[in-house]
Amino acid sequence: MALLVPGCSLMSASLAPTPGAPPAAGPDVSGLSFEEALAELEKIVRGLESGQQKLEEAITAFERGSALRRHCEAKLAEAETRIQAIVERADGALGTRPIE
Repeated sequence: MALLVPGCSLMSASLAPTPGAPPAAGPDVSGLSFEEALAELEKIVRGLESGQQKLEEAITAFERGSALRRHCEAKLAEAETRIQAIVERADGALGTRPIE
């Protein structure tokens, strides 16, 4: 886990979870759209960068941010798979192919 210091950017810090850390705080992120999760993650980053949170609140926010980051990455991977499945047929029409 990265040490967050006021004036330092979180963007350079990894949001990788700490091994053995408890599950992320707050509601489950699996029901969020990519856009909702990204907006919440951006809000968390701004809050952490401000340096105004108490340590426990910052840790909880960081854990939530980690869960949101993983969720966003999964949504992007899913979208990439769907896009890769779209193919152009010989006649120029777009179709889909089975995902491998």
